[in-house]
Amino acid sequence: MKHLKAAILVLFALTALLLPALACPAAQPDGVKREKVLLDTDMVEMFDDGVAMIMLANAPNIDLVGVTCVTGNSWVQEGVAYAARHLEIEGRSVPLLQGMQYPLRPQRHELFEGERAMYGMGHDSWLGSLGRREPETWHEFYRRHYGMEPTFKPSSQHAVNFIIDTIRANPHEITIAAIGPCTNLACAIRMAPDIVPLVKRVVYMGGAFFQQGNVTPTSEFNWWIDPEAAQIAVRSAFKEQIVFGLDVCEKVVFRKGHYDRFMMTLGDSPEARILEKTFVGTMFAKDPKFTHFVWDAIVAAYLIDPSIVTSQRLCSIDVNTQYGLSYGQSLAYISHFPPGCQKAAIVMDIDQKKFWSMLCDPLYWASARKAQKP
Repeated sequence: MKHLKAAILVLFALTALLLPALACPAAQPDGVKREKVLLDTDMVEMFDDGVAMIMLANAPNIDLVGVTCVTGNSWVQEGVAYAARHLEIEGRSVPLLQGMQYPLRPQRHELFEGERAMYGMGHDSWLGSLGRREPETWHEFYRRHYGMEPTFKPSSQHAVNFIIDTIRANPHEITIAAIGPCTNLACAIRMAPDIVPLVKRVVYMGGAFFQQGNVTPTSEFNWWIDPEAAQIAVRSAFKEQIVFGLDVCEKVVFRKGHYDRFMMTLGDSPEARILEKTFVGTMFAKDPKFTHFVWDAIVAAYLIDPSIVTSQRLCSIDVNTQYGLSYGQSLAYISHFPPGCQKAAIVMDIDQKKFWSMLCDPLYWASARKAQKP
């Protein structure tokens, strides 16, 4: 009888130990639940979209479920080529999809010069896709730019359809990192409004709420490229919206010391050689006093470690779509606001020491770790 009682006690003890594990089937073996992130990006090489993608692809607590490209900093065809090359180098198999080629406003690229003449230029003369010829295909651009054939093959599915399907297949689990113009996201909302309540949250890089813009006196680049799409996105009733605008991004200044430290992390890797040839790399080589910003990399760092945010303001937000001097301006309202506006957390400050340490952590750079092996 004593043996039976002892066996029953052991059984109860084992059950108590097993129940927590059975209750958490989504947890990883190491106890870390991975955040499902869909990266929607106007991809460029390395800084800043490229860095964001690589960090997310290699972060052990992130499940990068897909990368959808859109026209903005680059033409969407260029962005797919850049993303494919980085994923090849990092040895990561992530769904990569081509999205919208043009902003929602008709003839945005064709009418740009007249718009700039009428409405002015900001402190940043960057034009992105507005200043370059559109490539025929991502494949053609890849071969011309890299001088070889790609080994990574993007999906044939359109990015907008992928966004819809992925959210429906993972209700309340997908974080959308919208670090480019919102054209893909806006089209997905228009095509399938049922996805809005199914999204876990949207984290944007866009806007300039409490300061001037960069590419125009009033507007930040990402939301200025397609203000109509940005307005559709931020006015959608997502459960949570977090915005990294110029209010925080222009406080995080990329200096020569940061660049040198980052290059030491990358070592003799293909990513280091790419970075050296970018505008940022060539400018630091010419002028050690040159400074730049890292924009989208901050969003990636936040998704990996939310504790980097030290200050934010909760406001109702909107985007001006009236074609005029303030076209593309982002707006924040403390109390009274136009009908249709939604709440968003506008990030104001981050722990910069922690951020730069994350950026230079070899954990997020598989190509650098591989290059260091004897």
